[in-house]
Amino acid sequence: MKWLTSLIIAGTLQVLAVTSGQAGANLDQIKQAGIIKVGTEGTYAPFTYHDASGALVGFDVEIAKAIADKLGVKAEFLEGKWDGLIAGLDANRYDAVINQVGITEARKAKYDFSDPYIASKAVLIVRGDNTDIKGFADLRGKKAAQSLTSNFGKLAETNGAELVGTDGFDQSIQLLLTGRADATINDSLSFLDFKKQKPDANVKIAAQEENADYSGVIVRKGDPELVAAINKALADIKADGTYQKIADTYFGQDVSK
Repeated sequence: MKWLTSLIIAGTLQVLAVTSGQAGANLDQIKQAGIIKVGTEGTYAPFTYHDASGALVGFDVEIAKAIADKLGVKAEFLEGKWDGLIAGLDANRYDAVINQVGITEARKAKYDFSDPYIASKAVLIVRGDNTDIKGFADLRGKKAAQSLTSNFGKLAETNGAELVGTDGFDQSIQLLLTGRADATINDSLSFLDFKKQKPDANVKIAAQEENADYSGVIVRKGDPELVAAINKALADIKADGTYQKIADTYFGQDVSK
């Protein structure tokens, strides 16, 4: 039995050695190549999109570049549709996806995430002169402009609102501004982006949910060195003011909390 025990121990040590070597391999390869390959959509403003000149820009694009700079490499962006974006990690198409990927238990079972770098909350939006709606409970009997299948729509309905169906945030805001709806529940980041573009628009946030949803940089499972390096980069760009500058550019305020 001793020979069997020795064989098991030797095999275990070999597996641990291989695993340890693989764990840091991706970070080493990134630094040797001088490039971190980043998967992103390129069609999701204000996070990742093309400006009038055709350049890839956006909050997530700038965050990716800042992380790469702290790693001592350049960010190379590879664009793809959302449906297959995360799967591109499995195919080794890129090293990370930075595209507002929500941190969920289901995703964490298959992939690793960095620390959160952006937070969003459900907010109740009304016209600037509205004094009747101060909280979600005040939606009872009111008209809420919502995408009918969205979680925001369900939240409005749960609070007693009559839903007015829309195709998304922009249409919801227009119905609100024209008086065809009393309110809309939507994403705080979308609202901040809208107000950044149209600061004089007659809309305001009446209330917001306490709990936030967080997004992080998503990478393949089993590469703790890369995750640690990305986390350090995120901490560094927050400490030196880079994060705040990027957030101010796209949202007018810190969006990390």
